[in-house]
Amino acid sequence: MKKDLATNASEQLLLQRPMRRFRRLVCIAVVVFGSCLLLAWVAAEALIVNAKLAHADALVVLAGSSTYLERTRHAAQLFSEGRAPRIILTNDDLKSGWSAEQERNPLFVERAAEELKRLGVPSDKIEVVPGRVMSTYDEAVCLRQYAQERSLRSILVVTSAYQSRRALWTLRRVFQGEIVVGLDPVAPGDQAPTSATWWRHRLGWQLVPGEYVKMIYYRIHY
Repeated sequence: MKKDLATNASEQLLLQRPMRRFRRLVCIAVVVFGSCLLLAWVAAEALIVNAKLAHADALVVLAGSSTYLERTRHAAQLFSEGRAPRIILTNDDLKSGWSAEQERNPLFVERAAEELKRLGVPSDKIEVVPGRVMSTYDEAVCLRQYAQERSLRSILVVTSAYQSRRALWTLRRVFQGEIVVGLDPVAPGDQAPTSATWWRHRLGWQLVPGEYVKMIYYRIHY
């Protein structure tokens, strides 16, 4: 009888061990996954900066084909609030999808201008910086010349949230204090995914990890 009880107890212990290991592994997996989510959120939030400027001589919308809608909408909102009397667009010369109405592939800068007009910004308050820009650094150089030629003393830049830190650093480095630069980024969640969910989207991987790669490149080369 005692032998049977001992055998049963041993069998129960043997059965419990795999269950304990499984529970331990589940706990470890939950902790690791939670830590990864927190790290992803922190990494995204660290890219977002805001340089407040109550009023500027012009709003500047940086080019960005994947997020041009959220940028133009935000710029239109700031314009309606009276934050600046005009909106300036940069042109990356990239074509958008087919327009049945125009029977061609309009440039994204044209799409942005049309969206601004649709949102109530008068066409004579929308300007496009001449020339093609290939990067944020190009935009900063072209904007500096454009602003100097028009005697602008301040600009309020609109761009997507995850580009904001690099954009502000680049613009201030190029402008060298000659023109006041403010920045009001678009809160993520429209076209750009939120800080908590970017890792679930292909665009998010371009905007967050890709932005860190660009920041390293800019720090080395500019």
